Amino acid sequence: MAYVLTLFIVFIVAPVVLFYLIRSVRIIRPYQVGVVERLGRFYRLIRPGLRMVVPFLDLVRVVDLREQVVDVPPQEVITKDNVIVTVDGIIYYQIVDAPKMLYNIANFSIAVINLAQTTLRNIIGELDQTLTSREIINAKLRTVLDEATDKWGVKVTRVELKRIDPPRDVMEAMHRQMKAERDRRATILEAEGIKQSEILKAEGEKQAAILRADGERQSKILHAQGEAEAIRLVAEAEKFRRITVAEGEMQAIINVFRGIHEGAPTTDLITIRYLEALKEIANGQATKIFIPIEMSGLAAALGTAATLLRPDGH
Repeated sequence: MAYVLTLFIVFIVAPVVLFYLIRSVRIIRPYQVGVVERLGRFYRLIRPGLRMVVPFLDLVRVVDLREQVVDVPPQEVITKDNVIVTVDGIIYYQIVDAPKMLYNIANFSIAVINLAQTTLRNIIGELDQTLTSREIINAKLRTVLDEATDKWGVKVTRVELKRIDPPRDVMEAMHRQMKAERDRRATILEAEGIKQSEILKAEGEKQAAILRADGERQSKILHAQGEAEAIRLVAEAEKFRRITVAEGEMQAIINVFRGIHEGAPTTDLITIRYLEALKEIANGQATKIFIPIEMSGLAAALGTAATLLRPDGH
């Protein structure tokens, strides 16, 4: 009996226990989270590491928390100016609530792709704005997707439009338009350059003429000032010369009178000097002789002397 019990334990109980232990152990990686369902209902979350569950009662569903990528396939979208363009993009998302991700949406990838395609049809504007405003379209699309996927426990982190392809004829027209625009800008820039060059040239000539006129004016002013200064210096020199001559003559007269007074001349000497002076006067063409009043007493004698001293003897 003991032998049979031993065989039963070794070959039946031990494998069951070992199988039970194996089924009760779960290893959750660092980027994962485990959702435990017990008897078909949500029970708890298990974090990364070695975790124990109840076999046959607990079902563990592992959810990846890393950022995921969904490729939106190309689709044709009509812009507001009735141009058909082909658009495709990429959606980056991350699961932030594992139970909502499992219970609120059946197939997240299909749902988010369809949501992105329908949203693109609504936010695509005119062709020119679509081609030049990718960042605005990306931001609008991310906002719409993030609000819609919030109830699914998903965070849309980034949306990028990979390609926006207009039809071939539209592309050719756009190329011609861009070439015409570049030619127009080049022509405008060339005309602006010529205009600026002419303006600068005219300004230079104007400044040169002003400088030449100012130089000539300054030269004439300086020349006139030089002549005025020269005339003033000549006048001052002439005035100084006349003053000097007058002072010299006055000093000579003073010296003569001083010498006469200092010599104390007699009346006879003075008479003789008058006679000599009269002789010199008589040599001229004068017909009248003025005698100082001091010599009025000698008038008769001087009259006779003057008659005798005339060259014709009369």
